[in-house]
Amino acid sequence: MNRVLADKPKKWETRQERPSILEIVLLKRTYVLPWSQFLYAEGDQEEVRIAFPMHEVTIRGAGLQLLMADLAAQRIGQLHEPSRPDQFEDGRVPCIREIRVSKMEER
Repeated sequence: MNRVLADKPKKWETRQERPSILEIVLLKRTYVLPWSQFLYAEGDQEEVRIAFPMHEVTIRGAGLQLLMADLAAQRIGQLHEPSRPDQFEDGRVPCIREIRVSKMEER
């Protein structure tokens, strides 16, 4: 169920059923994180942070309040890092400009 605004799809895929994993597809690496280990998400329209016990995912873009709603329902199966030309969306449609995955520091 992808929402489409101005004939451009979101850069994330949602599903009717709750997926068991969140696959984060970066240009040079892919991460697979289990939803069962999801801790929380926080953010606003321009930046969202998703926390798992061992990783933190930071997403920057525009219109990310829609992403927060999909995260709350845990219906996202994949997040895709945009190629360089896609990073310059005009901000009128939901878009992801950057995704960073960092390993949580052991305390």
